[in-house]
Amino acid sequence: MTKKERPIKAYKNIDFLNSPEARTIRIISEYTEPRTRFEKYGIKHTIAFFGSARIRPKQPDSSSCEKGINSLSKYYDDAVELAEMAIKWSKSLPEEQQFALCSGGGPGIMEAANLGATRAGGQSIGLNISLPYEQKPNPYISENLGFEFHYFFMRKFWFVHLARALVVFPGGFGTLDELFEVLTLIQTKKLTHKVIVLMYGSDYWKRVINFEFLAEQGMISPEDLNLFSFVDSPSQAMDCLKNGICLASVFQTDK
Repeated sequence: MTKKERPIKAYKNIDFLNSPEARTIRIISEYTEPRTRFEKYGIKHTIAFFGSARIRPKQPDSSSCEKGINSLSKYYDDAVELAEMAIKWSKSLPEEQQFALCSGGGPGIMEAANLGATRAGGQSIGLNISLPYEQKPNPYISENLGFEFHYFFMRKFWFVHLARALVVFPGGFGTLDELFEVLTLIQTKKLTHKVIVLMYGSDYWKRVINFEFLAEQGMISPEDLNLFSFVDSPSQAMDCLKNGICLASVFQTDK
């Protein structure tokens, strides 16, 4: 009589863990595992950069079909410069008030932000998302601070949960989705800590979204226009960050 093998333990059963029945376990994992790493590496505060994965450094010999996106390449350079400036400023603050740079971990503006933070010698977080295209981790994410998410909502949770400021560069559907979720959370007071929102590139954003029209039509309150500020240069953005981030406050976690 042959000896039966032991059944596989549930938490080692890959088929089960990837099944619809184990969705709650996967969701909890995408909350708990990042939290454990953030605590391990002393990440308490972040400045998050949003923006398109498609914006790259300017290419001198671009084709006609690339000229539109190539015209936005200045935002890549600005994101590098601003991230570097922000992290250098952070390192001058008391240790408990310092912050890491956080991006979506992919190419484009995300890469630029991580590059700037790396040049400044700061912690550079990448919250990557598994997608069929575009979203591959960039090489400027700090070791042990690169994450791979399946669920968009858990990724967005970690964007906002530690953020003291969000800088929103030009982008498409994904950037708009992230922007409006953050503005909704602030508007409805679902965040228990202060977060400032900077819209980088006023010409771009005012053409994409007519915020004033929303207020005129009563779809948002006039005071909702104060939930964010437009900026057009790294120096202007830094002035807003220095004046807007509440340095005296002790970090609070959301409920």
